[in-house]
Amino acid sequence: SFIAGKEALWTEHGYGPWAFIVDDHFVGWGGLQPEEDDADLALVLHPKSWGMGKAIYDKVIERAFGEMGLESVTVLLPPTRVRVRGLQRLGFEPDGEVEYLGERFLRYRLHAPSK
Repeated sequence: SFIAGKEALWTEHGYGPWAFIVDDHFVGWGGLQPEEDDADLALVLHPKSWGMGKAIYDKVIERAFGEMGLESVTVLLPPTRVRVRGLQRLGFEPDGEVEYLGERFLRYRLHAPSK
């Protein structure tokens, strides 16, 4: 099942998706999950919570490059997704194409800040 697969990521890799809770309310899910040799970022928020996306993103990235010590984070988007300026403003750069479950995706990568 979908949930069992997501829970297994925590056992196998030590990280996976999170539930986002704000003021005791579920507002969405996402975070990081392993995809081959990368940590892929996803944010799925309830429409009423879309204004919280940047704050949640900041916390995920802080954890990724802080306590998790990741060198980079990726985002996979379908080629039909033409609006990517938001990702580019956050520092993500195009990083080729990948195939996932038989579908083609564009990969964008954000590197950890230099120390």
